[in-house]
Amino acid sequence: MSQFRKSNPYAQHPQWTGSILADEKSFYRQFTQDLLEAKQEVIIDSPFITIPRLRSLKSVFEHLIKRGVEIFIVTKNPDEQDEVMAEQSEAGIRYFEALGGQVLLCEAHHRKLAIIDRKVVWKGSLNILSQTHSRELMEREESKVKAEQLFKFLKYDQVEFFKKSI
Repeated sequence: MSQFRKSNPYAQHPQWTGSILADEKSFYRQFTQDLLEAKQEVIIDSPFITIPRLRSLKSVFEHLIKRGVEIFIVTKNPDEQDEVMAEQSEAGIRYFEALGGQVLLCEAHHRKLAIIDRKVVWKGSLNILSQTHSRELMEREESKVKAEQLFKFLKYDQVEFFKKSI
């Protein structure tokens, strides 16, 4: 029965530690743990920001800033949103800027991802800074190689405030 032996997926890629899937119910517990373990940088790419979701993560963001972790938010320009969402987005942008985070506004933005310390990647369908009741899927991968590939693919290496290498 040796043909049914399980292969070790890590043998060929020692820097890859696998992936974890999460839904809208399990995502924030796992994501918050990753945020709390961040040492240098958190990049969150979320098209929308809502006050309720921001409230649920506020203490984590404040803790990160106190520890010297840089926070970068990439979000949709409020001018492209309806009035209610634009107001919440503008309030969220003001919050992050007052906190000491950097905010980059993107046109036609719809990506949903996070890169933590350029080694942990979360990506999928969930709007990290606005999700409330929809059914979603997120995947977590821990890989410096994958995180750097994504960072460069998104052309973040060409954005001035991302230039610092970690």
